[in-house]
Amino acid sequence: MVEDTPHPRRILLVTGLSGAGKSSILRILEDLGHEVIDNPPLGMLDEIVARAERPVAVGVDSRTRGFDASAVLAALARLRVNPALHAELIYATAEESVLLRRYTATRRRHPQAVHGTVKEGIEAEIALTSPLREVADVVIDTSDLPPPELRQLVEARFGEWSAGGLDGLTVALMSFAFPAGLPREADMVFDARFLTNPYYDPALSAMTGLDAPVAEYVARDPDYQEFLDRMVGLLELVLPRFVREGKKYATIAIGCSGGRHRSVTLVEAMALRLARQAGGTHHEVWPVVIMHRELARQGRSSWRWASRPRAQATTTEQIPRK
Repeated sequence: MVEDTPHPRRILLVTGLSGAGKSSILRILEDLGHEVIDNPPLGMLDEIVARAERPVAVGVDSRTRGFDASAVLAALARLRVNPALHAELIYATAEESVLLRRYTATRRRHPQAVHGTVKEGIEAEIALTSPLREVADVVIDTSDLPPPELRQLVEARFGEWSAGGLDGLTVALMSFAFPAGLPREADMVFDARFLTNPYYDPALSAMTGLDAPVAEYVARDPDYQEFLDRMVGLLELVLPRFVREGKKYATIAIGCSGGRHRSVTLVEAMALRLARQAGGTHHEVWPVVIMHRELARQGRSSWRWASRPRAQATTTEQIPRK
């Protein structure tokens, strides 16, 4: 009989652009039970991790004396060699115009703009930290993310239920618009642009896939149901393998031209299907999060649980649309 081995202890390095929400992410992680240390000398990182008894979240950014992206990557590589640890890199970012507005509102000095403008500081920091963004496990763009939704996003990705087992895999379903760019965090991307577009119907153009007339219109496309069935079938194959590989979070993105009609309709339908599906051989529902990226950028509520983790609910809980 093989004895159960303890799950590796989580170590999170949180970095990114100043003003993008790194401190907020660290506060949320602290609320979730992580031991949080902000901007320690990188040379002390191994000692901090060795002494800690809980999951650890360490803030690392350009304020750190002698900050260098290669040093951060080297520290991350050392942590990942240890089989008792599960180390991840989180990168917080936001659009330059948003960062400029935030610094203007707070009148804070940018750490990379000691003798220059805030814009120059932001550009310098983007260049300085770009190697970290390229290899980050999670990139969180807070440009259009209100604080409550940032908290929900971090809780979904790093909540205590993701410590292991089936509940360790949270599935995020995201709608988006291809012209606005692919979601960097996506593990799988599907293209719904071949379906009939409700945008060209004047009665439906101003609505979204959250409205029944739009959802019904999209579903009448002769290839809609087969497309949905095949996507769900592929996920039924892949998601249990993600669990076996130790993945804790999988983002499945569905895109269309505007990110408001077809992709939203499909995300909602897929969420309903996955929330009712058996997760692998454990016959449990997947924890499923719904996110609509372009609706969020238009000020619409964009985040909710379709089915909650067992740490929060003992049965599948369908959350009403907001």
